[in-house]
Amino acid sequence: MKKAWKKLFVSLTALLLFLGVAADSMKVQADSPYRTYTIDGDGYVTETQTAYLPYQTITKIGEEALLAPTDFTLTDDGYMYILDSGNRRVVVADMEANLIAAFGEGILVNPRGMYVTADHTCYVADRDAKSIFVFDGNGELIHTYGKPDHPLYGGDLDFLPLKVVVNESGTMYVICESNNNGIVQISPVEGGTFLGYFGTNTTSASLWRIFWRAIQTDAQRAKSVGNLPSTPDNMAIDEKGLIYTVTRGEGYDTLKRLNIAGINMIECDAYEEVPVAVAVGNHDNVFVASTNGYIYEYNNEGSLLFVFGGSDDGQQRIGLSTKVEAIQIDGSDKIYLLDSDKAQIQVFEPTEFTRHLHEALYLFSKGRYTESKVPLNQVLRMNNLFDYANMAMGKALLQEEDYEGAIRFAKLAKDYDGYSDAFWEIRNNWLKRNLVTVILLIVGLWLAKRLLGLADKRWGILKGPKAALKWLGERKLMRELRYMFYFVRHPIDGCYGIKRQNQVSLTSANVMLFIGIVFYVIDKYFCGFLFKTVREGYYDIISDVGLLLVALFLVTGCNYLMCTINDGEGKLKHIYCSLIYSLTPYLVFMPVIFAISHVVTYNEAFFVDFASLFMFVWIGILVFISVREINNYTIKETVKIIGLTVFTILIALLLAFIIYVLWAQVFDFIQSLFGEVVYKIGN
Repeated sequence: MKKAWKKLFVSLTALLLFLGVAADSMKVQADSPYRTYTIDGDGYVTETQTAYLPYQTITKIGEEALLAPTDFTLTDDGYMYILDSGNRRVVVADMEANLIAAFGEGILVNPRGMYVTADHTCYVADRDAKSIFVFDGNGELIHTYGKPDHPLYGGDLDFLPLKVVVNESGTMYVICESNNNGIVQISPVEGGTFLGYFGTNTTSASLWRIFWRAIQTDAQRAKSVGNLPSTPDNMAIDEKGLIYTVTRGEGYDTLKRLNIAGINMIECDAYEEVPVAVAVGNHDNVFVASTNGYIYEYNNEGSLLFVFGGSDDGQQRIGLSTKVEAIQIDGSDKIYLLDSDKAQIQVFEPTEFTRHLHEALYLFSKGRYTESKVPLNQVLRMNNLFDYANMAMGKALLQEEDYEGAIRFAKLAKDYDGYSDAFWEIRNNWLKRNLVTVILLIVGLWLAKRLLGLADKRWGILKGPKAALKWLGERKLMRELRYMFYFVRHPIDGCYGIKRQNQVSLTSANVMLFIGIVFYVIDKYFCGFLFKTVREGYYDIISDVGLLLVALFLVTGCNYLMCTINDGEGKLKHIYCSLIYSLTPYLVFMPVIFAISHVVTYNEAFFVDFASLFMFVWIGILVFISVREINNYTIKETVKIIGLTVFTILIALLLAFIIYVLWAQVFDFIQSLFGEVVYKIGN
């Protein structure tokens, strides 16, 4: 009885602990009205642990409410400077949102951006005043900078400053509205000296745009919209003086890190369509905020670590925003997000998972790989599928010369560069240990072949196997399959043999097609890691085979149709067999390419790429010759038929799509009609 009560007590205790943990878990999820995502090594967006939790919301400074604030800054000594644009002033508060001071009233007109230096000098970009106002630590106006008086600025350009940052030498970097030349640089020397434009965004034009402008008249070109570079939306500056900009409409160049020459030094793997602000973190990381409340965190190289947040749907949930204007990071990695519509600042606190990741991020970026393993292990203990942590762990093990471990983590993270480096070392070590053995094995095989040949000449020991091979080779199917090697060497005569001499059959062509499909599937899913284009563990073989067969059916059928219409001499069987036999280079080269893909690194990837290119070019030449010879066309007629075949395939695909859409509508109609009948009967 005592044992039974003891078991019951233990069971109840375990249940209570479980319910407590579940309640805590539910509380965390309830406190986070959004999900957190990252990008895995395959480039897919995937959900991960919550990286930041809503911590607090600042709605008032002291007892005063903000009105349409547009920018703010956090200082290292614990102050907030908020640009209270609706009230045309700058508000200073401590980190507990207690009001310290306010200044700028009566001076500011329509302030849009601000920057505060270490000595609390405050620079304010005022659009409607067309000036940069500079206030000292006491809030007194000490300088005003207007439009640069320099011909290189542009005489017809207005000076409408929106954002401003300042480097250690006092040089101002100003984003101006409608100024496509780039960021304006102004030195404080001599009351404001124009230094030129910085970090101008590039432009690009499609082939259609180039063609259209080429045929336009001068009057039409004058009326059309010019292909002008975009103006940055916002910027930030780090302790090294590097400028970070965000620009909407720039794709993967939305976020840029510009050196002193204005050259971008970061390449992101994801971007925000409508960025509004950027901030530099404490661990060589960068944060980008969108106007609708999403926050993106990148590492030093532009890899997306997290994206979270979102737009408020009117329920006023903490952590969601309406119209973001600015983002800042404090010394404890809290994120501060300024919302102008709500006139408040949302504060987000990093979770334990993120704190470990930040520590590893910082150590890894400084080259302290061994030290980074401790926090990385903590991250992987919480989420062993977090690709950035796996990548960093692989790099750390590579530095420690644990190449097997490095390869394991590189494969988990899909880190192809790290995998290549580790595999090169493993291969090099293997060659050092086994090169002599390999050479001796090759020599031994050669000697064995020679001895076997001499023995067969004297005693005929291979007479039986040779007779069996000869018998097998004389079978009709084997003769037809061997014909592929003659076909690739003599394609013109090979086509004549297909058309006039019945050297091949549908059976042999179908066998070759089956082998080709098997090679395709094996290469797609089991080739070397560096050349794999599908996600590990994802197989869709039925769809692959179906698509290949449909493609072959379309090409063969459409080509036969066009050849028949245009007096071609080839029968459907001849066209089909010649196309299949034109794929012989694939059957010959693919096993070699597949084998090479498992033993090369990125340094030797050229061999795989060149072999693949050579193989497909050869196939293309054979297809061209086949179409010409089977149908007795000239070169000009062959080109015409191939073009018509491609066009017919496109028409067939379009027709299939239309039929699919119409059938889907008919099916939906029948389904809704059936549901209505069931409803009427039921009532």
